[in-house]
Amino acid sequence: MNDVAHLAHIELYTNKFDESLDFFTRVYGLSESGHEGNSVYLRAWDDYEFHTLKLTAHETTGVGHIAYRVSSPEALERRVAAIEEMGCGIGWTDGDLGHGRAYRFRDPAGHIFEIYWDTRRYEAPPEEKPALKNIAQRFHGRGVAPRRLDHLNLLAPDVEAIRDFMTKALGSTVSEQIVLDDGTLAGCWFTVNNKTYDIAFTRDLTGVPARFHHVTYAVDQREDVLRAADIFLENDVYIETGPHKHAVQGTFFLYVYEPAGNRVEVANAGARLLLAPDWEPVIWTEAERMKGQAWGLKTIESFHTHGTPPVDKKAQA
Repeated sequence: MNDVAHLAHIELYTNKFDESLDFFTRVYGLSESGHEGNSVYLRAWDDYEFHTLKLTAHETTGVGHIAYRVSSPEALERRVAAIEEMGCGIGWTDGDLGHGRAYRFRDPAGHIFEIYWDTRRYEAPPEEKPALKNIAQRFHGRGVAPRRLDHLNLLAPDVEAIRDFMTKALGSTVSEQIVLDDGTLAGCWFTVNNKTYDIAFTRDLTGVPARFHHVTYAVDQREDVLRAADIFLENDVYIETGPHKHAVQGTFFLYVYEPAGNRVEVANAGARLLLAPDWEPVIWTEAERMKGQAWGLKTIESFHTHGTPPVDKKAQA
């Protein structure tokens, strides 16, 4: 449909703000581009916008909102009209430090999204100006130093409802999906451009709405993921699993928990692009998914159970 251009940013909640900020800047290697109220705006060195991560002090963890930038002012109006017709609109906001007015809406799992057109492009200060004019910022080499925001994964009790929603609200293409033997849709990967995916939804067996699985920034090559593992080790960051290679989407990856417990991924996004205009979703069966990753260690149980905010098991009992 091409009304929506790309995944723009994510707001992440933390109840350990100082520790989380230290992780994302000193260890993970994002740069601070501004702050306002109880939020700090962060970006990777080649993100063109003012920010791709809004880190907000909060009473709990998880995701505040997810933002996409549209392809034109006219596209914004078209998408708003479609979303309002679906009955899931919340309304307009004035935007924030990184962009102008935005329209907010809610997915069937309760996550809050926003779309906008007017944006603030990052302007590197003198000490961060790159030698080449076609990148946003010089490579600073601090911490993991990822290049750009790549994707995120959200949890949803009903992934099939999400599939219908994303294709109608944002015009997303389904690139890959996991279908269990009983026909249940257990996972679905979406893209609004020719990347293999910008967002994924996987089934949340807790039934709790609006939970967060992980956010991923991309590095250039596999060796950068291996280097990230050493950096996390030296800084006492809990490595949940990896480095391995995913079967679904084929990325080389490493998962860690930042200090508040939100899952963060480092991945080599690879060179796969969806160029076919008549792309048909790749369907993975339950048996194929049970094999785990393409190679590496077996996927640990927490990958399928851990999300933020954490579930109050006593309240569920």
